[in-house]
Amino acid sequence: MGKHEIVAKLRQVDVLVSQGRKVADAIRSIKVTEVTYHRWRSEYGGLKGDQVKRLKSLETENQRPRRAISDLTLEKLILKEAASGNF
Repeated sequence: MGKHEIVAKLRQVDVLVSQGRKVADAIRSIKVTEVTYHRWRSEYGGLKGDQVKRLKSLETENQRPRRAISDLTLEKLILKEAASGNF
């Protein structure tokens, strides 16, 4: 399930609660457990649609340097093994 869908479901619960439904009933109506709902609420509760897009963009940007570091570390280990004559 994507972040946009999660934010939409969180908003759906908010609307139902504002209409007088109990929180537990509203959570059941979006077909997730209360644990999942509270985890989502803590993670995405205050986000709006454009903020979700920005979060996804930042996560993608963050993956690139991590992947580069991982690749460089692997290359370093390979070169170290080759230099020690273990190949």
